[in-house]
Amino acid sequence: MPDNNFAERSEEQVSGAKVIAQALKTQDVEYIFGIVGIPVTEIAIAAQQLGIKYIGMRNEQAACYAASAIGYLTGRPGVCLVVSGPGLIHALGGMANANMNCWPLLVIGGSSERNQETMGAFQEFPQAVRSSIYGRPGACYVDIPADFVNLQVNVNSIKYMERCMSPPISMAETSAVCTAASVIRNAKQPLLIIGKGAAYAHAEESIKKLVEQYKLPFLPTPMGKGVVPDNHPCCVGAARSRALQFADVIVLFGARLNWILHFGLPPRYQPDVKFIQVDICAEELGNNVKPAVTLLGNINAVTKQELASKKSLPMNYYTVFYHVQEQLPRDCFVVSEGANTMDIGRTVLQNYRPRHRLDAGTFGTMGVGLGFAIAAAMVAKDRSPGQRVICVEGDSAFGFSGMEVETICRYNLPIILLIVNNNGIYQGFDTDTWKEMLKFRGATAVVPPMCLLPNSHYEQVMTAFGGKGYFVQTPEELQKSLRQSLADTTKPSLINIMIEPQATRKAQDFHWLTRSNM
Repeated sequence: MPDNNFAERSEEQVSGAKVIAQALKTQDVEYIFGIVGIPVTEIAIAAQQLGIKYIGMRNEQAACYAASAIGYLTGRPGVCLVVSGPGLIHALGGMANANMNCWPLLVIGGSSERNQETMGAFQEFPQAVRSSIYGRPGACYVDIPADFVNLQVNVNSIKYMERCMSPPISMAETSAVCTAASVIRNAKQPLLIIGKGAAYAHAEESIKKLVEQYKLPFLPTPMGKGVVPDNHPCCVGAARSRALQFADVIVLFGARLNWILHFGLPPRYQPDVKFIQVDICAEELGNNVKPAVTLLGNINAVTKQELASKKSLPMNYYTVFYHVQEQLPRDCFVVSEGANTMDIGRTVLQNYRPRHRLDAGTFGTMGVGLGFAIAAAMVAKDRSPGQRVICVEGDSAFGFSGMEVETICRYNLPIILLIVNNNGIYQGFDTDTWKEMLKFRGATAVVPPMCLLPNSHYEQVMTAFGGKGYFVQTPEELQKSLRQSLADTTKPSLINIMIEPQATRKAQDFHWLTRSNM
């Protein structure tokens, strides 16, 4: 007998309003602001039934302002629901404001009916959401014909598109970051201007660290206030005019040289002031004033790049990976294991080819690194002579299979081992602290379980079997040793890289640093 229930399900009808509401829900829309009327009332009702919060306003302009502020505060577009004609016209002010502020906004307007054969997948929403949040955020408009709202379609004919992914995080060119660091380092009166773009990018932690690490004075724009607290000792808001007038280098973090900042022109600024512009939007770079350096990318990511380019010692993980990434061949295999070494390395060390990265994987296994590296090197040797294998190990992880270095040397495999050495598992202690601990009791009683012997010379394991070994403590030594290792294809290498033993346990103390250390 035929399945009547199935037949009923296959013929179940759903309204266009419910399809639209579900499409919004799928895109993580939480709030709708608007004024209902024909034909959008049913959309508001359907959205409420799905748990989307509807806030009925008294004017479309205010509704549009509210929806755009949601986009700024949450990073996902708020929705403004309006009727056609005057309703849409009233919303234009909010749309223009969202575009100028670079806030994601989705405006949905109802219009007159149009003849349509079928509805199908409602694909406009993920496209509109993507347009509103990718690159420079802004307003998007989706027009909904009245007959779409009230049309009844077979529920099985509807395909809801997946949630639009968050925008990809882009970083600036490494060479530009180095140039910017050099300009700041040589400045006599540097100034950071923190705009609302920095707030939107959630760059507060990295910018605050940059400010405190180098004692850089900063000035927030009106909506950049709070990224670094206004009561911070480096805030020069109370002396705004003087700070702008006497700065010789100004770094713009998501701030535009518009009327709020006097267009970057004299007499408010020095005629020869150098601007470093950090922005997500390429079109904004160079407006009004030609910058000394442009850094195109996500403000939070670019700030971290600037932090990584510092020259203070001891190095930390980001500094190490920053300099390693500069020299990595694009076709190399990257093998990685360790705790912090692998976790942080995943975000910084880039891959450009499939199946060219091996790490602890789903099982989180420690000790796999050298075995994986040997396997990758055998494949490289057989199929792509000259291709290199870069094996990045924490010092603890290296201990699991360190004697496989003999295997690497026995078969003369094209492997470069990088040991990121913090004297422990997660963190360790420096030599002086280690010696102080041992003055009181034996190592088994006082040495924390995660600590390893400080300043262990793992590079000597490699030299013992005929490979090249390097012990490095500065970025310059790291750059030189890695350059030499990549150039020498006749034997494997091991670079033992010393970093701050407690680099990830607490914020590093840089109170003694000046800009000359950057």
